[in-house]
Amino acid sequence: MKDDQTNPHRRGFLKAGAAAGLASGAGIARAALTRTPADDAQRQVEPFYGAHQAGIVTPQQSHTYMAAFDVKTESRDELVALLRAWTLASARMARGDTAGALDTPDDKPASDSADILGLGASALTITFGFGPTLFKTSDGKDRFGLAAKRPAALVDLPRFNGDQLIPEKTGGDIMIQACANDAQIAFHAVRQLARMGTSANVTSIRWGQAGFLSGPKGQTPRNLMGFKDGTNNPSTSQPPLMNQFVWADGADAPWMKGGTYTVVRRIRITLEHWDTMELGFQEQVFGRHKYSGAPIGKKKEFDAVDLDTADKDGNPAIAENSHVRLSNHMTNNGMQILRRSYSYNDGTNFYIERWPPWRQETEYDAGLIFVAHQSDPRTGFIPINTKLAKFDMMNQFTTHVGSAIFAVPPGAKEGSYIGAALFEA
Repeated sequence: MKDDQTNPHRRGFLKAGAAAGLASGAGIARAALTRTPADDAQRQVEPFYGAHQAGIVTPQQSHTYMAAFDVKTESRDELVALLRAWTLASARMARGDTAGALDTPDDKPASDSADILGLGASALTITFGFGPTLFKTSDGKDRFGLAAKRPAALVDLPRFNGDQLIPEKTGGDIMIQACANDAQIAFHAVRQLARMGTSANVTSIRWGQAGFLSGPKGQTPRNLMGFKDGTNNPSTSQPPLMNQFVWADGADAPWMKGGTYTVVRRIRITLEHWDTMELGFQEQVFGRHKYSGAPIGKKKEFDAVDLDTADKDGNPAIAENSHVRLSNHMTNNGMQILRRSYSYNDGTNFYIERWPPWRQETEYDAGLIFVAHQSDPRTGFIPINTKLAKFDMMNQFTTHVGSAIFAVPPGAKEGSYIGAALFEA
């Protein structure tokens, strides 16, 4: 957001007398000199209300906190009341305010933890999604009368080859994704909404995950393996591509028109193993040059991927089981998904190596929070990942331990709430 120099909140004092003009000019000059890019980033505001939810095609922020919730109540009215409260609180936090007013009596819990006072919005976006179990539980129960409104595209994800899913990191009735250019602001947003759901006895946290993003502004970020992640995304600046690959048309579920389907996968990477691999092998795994991001045989990141060129020995220059070849739209019937992933680092784990000699080993608990938005996962993520799970060379370094899918409805209008068309239509 551009700074408005007429804003009454800008600091500076006018002094009386003949020196008033000079003093004012000097004050403005000093303010301009002391203002930093970090200040501008803290003041940046992304609108909460709109045709689409923010946090999907919004320029990717540097931090996220994602969480999935189980709905405890069986009262539709209680759930709708929470969604209304969440919407109002989210709109407040997105503009840099607290989740609730700070006028709580001393003998009552405060409406906000207050750990972000003075930090600004930092481009905070808060995105909501509904999981398959909100429409019908695993035992077939339709708790809220929504089963008939479940979109056909909101499928239960299949178990892919090599999955080692942890139940506590998988699924969920409702997703909340908070993204911001400050880690504390992203976590604060989910924390406040979680507290509201708990105090109302409507929701409880199923899983949560913090993530971060590294890379110069405007450039493709790099993952923990050192490669650029998301080079082949469809351009978010081209509405026709977004309409084709990201936004749902709502054909069988009108309440989803303008929404999207989001797949979240928690992928652990054995960095200790990866870091011992030769550079050339790493590049063959990805099908790209590590430093430039260019496809193998090319010079620039966005050079076209050439899947037909052979190397000096007659083999494909981009290996048949490389990540780029298997995930490229040219080998997937032209389909594309919008990746908006984040890295994570949850410290270290240790285990006992039981093959002689017995010894204790320590390893990183780190990897990728894979996030993909698409108009239909049945033609997007599922067929692409089915192929990757079977053949991708990268599988020897990765393990999928968490998985979820959500229907992310369109944005809310002021005075309404997220998911209103689902519950009121």
